[in-house]
Amino acid sequence: SGMRSYDYLTRRISNELDAVVVSVNYRLAPPHRFPAQFEDVYSVTKFFLQRQVLAQYGVDPARVCVAGDSAGGNLAAAVAQQLPQDPEVKAKLKAQVLIYPALQALDLKLPSYLDNAEKPLLSRTLMVRFWSEYFSAEPALREAMASNAHIPAEAGPLLQFVNWSRWLPADVRGAHRYSSPAAGGTEPGRGSPGLLDPRAAPLLGSEARLRSLPPAFVLTCQHDVLRDDGLMYAARLRAAGVPVTHHHATDAFHGAMTFLDGPFELRLAHRLLSTTLGWLRDNL
Repeated sequence: SGMRSYDYLTRRISNELDAVVVSVNYRLAPPHRFPAQFEDVYSVTKFFLQRQVLAQYGVDPARVCVAGDSAGGNLAAAVAQQLPQDPEVKAKLKAQVLIYPALQALDLKLPSYLDNAEKPLLSRTLMVRFWSEYFSAEPALREAMASNAHIPAEAGPLLQFVNWSRWLPADVRGAHRYSSPAAGGTEPGRGSPGLLDPRAAPLLGSEARLRSLPPAFVLTCQHDVLRDDGLMYAARLRAAGVPVTHHHATDAFHGAMTFLDGPFELRLAHRLLSTTLGWLRDNL
């Protein structure tokens, strides 16, 4: 299904904003592993940001945004971080839109992973599988991730960026008690350097890297294992001085915005899209 499943959504965005929308048909895992997906999306973005290409499509160079949902939100955040580091790129993004993004694979026992482990569409088990297949063909990595024992020793300095006791508000932390994941140098984790790479895990980007980012719209859903990835990233962006609009949908689940048409159409999906489009109208 890939790109076809997003056809209705991207057409709606294009029509309602009178905007050019470029959707990237990037390689998928498996069989392709990180950094193939990032490289595909980054190369397309870099090509599109050339002045002559923007002119060809009638795009204002000062009004370009990257956006994505779920894995696409991961890639949009990673591309937004990488562009300012690239001396060949002169254009600057105006905005970034991150819809229930996946942003880190270091701590897979965040409160949202525990609270929503068996919720529909994206269970913790499925997310562990997706992350492990993104990095490696080794079953050992998936097993280690399932028990949160996959973290290589060199991850130590990065754990501050996924310390949910610091980055999550008290009402989200609830009764959960924080214990830092053990960075023990397990073999599966050591063999997967992407775990620590901000191009795969944008939440691990340094503060200096975050400071260069454009204003962000972050949408999170209460009933979603990835809820806390988005919440922590919004908090980190704010701490780095980036303007952030965070919309938290208390009645929503992962993937909710894709239910815009067909037999499973939901009013919820239209509401989330309307909120996102409203922000884009004001900020793009």
